[in-house]
Amino acid sequence: MQLDPMPFSAYGVASCVPSPVSRMMAAFAADFRDEVDINLGVGYVNENTIPRDRIEEALHAVLSDPRKYRLALNYGGPVGSANLIASLRRFHAERRLGGLTDDVLARNEIIIGPNGATSLLEGIAQVMAPGIVVTSDPMYYIYTNYLERRGFEICAVPEDEEGIDTERLEARLRTLGQRRGAVRFFYVVTVGNPTCRILSNARRRRLVEIAARLSRELGRQVPVVFDKAYESLIHDPAAEKPESGLLGDELGIVYEIGTLSKILAPALRIGYLMGRAGPLVQALVQKTSDAGFSAPLVTQEVASYLLDHHVGPQIDRVNAGYREKAAATRRWIEDRLGPALAECCGGRAGFYFYLTFGEVQTHERSAFFRFLSRTTGSAAVDGHAGSKNPRVVYVPGEFCVHPRGDLVEPGRRQLRLSYGFEELARIEQAIALVAEAAAWARR
Repeated sequence: MQLDPMPFSAYGVASCVPSPVSRMMAAFAADFRDEVDINLGVGYVNENTIPRDRIEEALHAVLSDPRKYRLALNYGGPVGSANLIASLRRFHAERRLGGLTDDVLARNEIIIGPNGATSLLEGIAQVMAPGIVVTSDPMYYIYTNYLERRGFEICAVPEDEEGIDTERLEARLRTLGQRRGAVRFFYVVTVGNPTCRILSNARRRRLVEIAARLSRELGRQVPVVFDKAYESLIHDPAAEKPESGLLGDELGIVYEIGTLSKILAPALRIGYLMGRAGPLVQALVQKTSDAGFSAPLVTQEVASYLLDHHVGPQIDRVNAGYREKAAATRRWIEDRLGPALAECCGGRAGFYFYLTFGEVQTHERSAFFRFLSRTTGSAAVDGHAGSKNPRVVYVPGEFCVHPRGDLVEPGRRQLRLSYGFEELARIEQAIALVAEAAAWARR
C-alpha cells in the first residue's frame, strides 16, 4: 500500500529541499580529501587559533573548583551560567568594547544561547511573527534562507564600503508604503558575511535612528539586531573602532548578538545576546529552555575561565595571525587575479575576501565552478579515477545575494573566499588554481 507523506508544516515542506549551504556542508563532509582538496569556502576558523592548552587548563580549573563552578557537569539554566554572564560583562567593560560603560551594561541583560549565536538568531525567527526583515545585500545567506523558510520576507538593501546603505534603506521603506507595518526587525552583520565590510559607526547610529522612527510611526517596537560575530576580529589597525548600538538606544530596541567561536573555539558553542529586558528576552529564554537549556554548562564555565584569565593575549594572537594571512592572500589575489577582477573587498576583519569578476561567471553551473570542482568532463582538467587533482571549495556569490534583489546579475560573477581555515601555502596554491579556472572559463 502506498501511503501519502505525513502532513508537514510550511517550514517542514520548505526544509525538505536542502539550502545551498546545507548542500555545500554535506558535500564537504562527505568527500573532501584532506591534503588534496582546499577549503576556501566552509567558514571554519584556523585550527592554530584554538588555544588547546588553555582550554585544557580551564577544564581542569573548572572541575577542581566545584564551589565556584557549581554542578558544571549537570544541567544548566535557560539564562546561562552566572559566572559566564559576569565574565562577559567584565570582558566588555574592561576592554571598553563598543564604548560600553558600566551604566549601559547595567541596564541591559545578557543571555546565553543553547547552541552558539545562530541558535539565538533562530530563536528570534521563532518567537517573532512572520513579516518583513530588513537586511543588507549581499546577505548572511544561512540566516536569511532560514528566515524565508520560516515564512519571513527579506528586504535586502545593497551595501557600499560603509556597510548597508541607509539612504537606499530609507528609500526602500518609503516604497513599501503601508507595508512598512509588516516590518518585524532589522538584521545587520557588523562585519559583513560574506563581504567582511565593516559597518561604520555613522551607519550604525543611523540604523538605530531609522528603526526608532519606524517604531514611533507604527506605535510598537521594531528591533535592530546587530550580529557581531566577527567584530572581535577587526585586525586592520587603521580601522575605525566600532561603537555599540546600545549607546544610543533610547527605546530599548537594540539587541547585539556576540560569539566566542571566532576568538576561542567554535566547539564551545557560546553565543550570547545583550539587550534591554522585556518580552523578546523573556521569549528567547523560554525558547532556550524548550531547546534543553543553554549551552552545556561545562563549556560555559570553561569559557568564563578563559575570559577571566586569557582572553586579551588570545585575541591579540588570533588577530595577528589573521592580519598576516589577509595581507598575503591579498597579494596573491592582486598578482594572480587582478586584471580579471572588477572589485575585491574584505581582508580588514574576519577572514573573508569577496571577489567580483568582470566577466567570469562563478555560479554552480558555470565553467569556472566545474573547473574547481573537477566536474568538467575533461580528463585533462578533472583527472582520472584516483588522481590527485585538487578541488577548491568556495561560496558562489549567487548564494549570497537575494534572488529578487538588486544584485542578482553581479552575484553570478562573485564569490567568497575564506583565508581562515587553510595555511598560507595551501591558500597560495588555491589562488593559483582560481586563476587557472578563470582563464579556462574565458576560453
